[in-house]
Amino acid sequence: MSNHLLNNLRREHARLEGELAREAARPLPDQVLLARLKKLKLAVKDQIAEAERENRLVAA
Repeated sequence: MSNHLLNNLRREHARLEGELAREAARPLPDQVLLARLKKLKLAVKDQIAEAERENRLVAA
């Protein structure tokens, strides 16, 4: 995977983290939305890990 894609994934992860924090800070956070955001954030984290592994293999 390219570094460009990896950077995009990292930005998306940070965006989801911010959205999670904002929702959690609300007086009555939407629990379904929080669960959905956490799941998306985890999926992006997995994609980042895979992209980093591929980059290491290509660099070797």
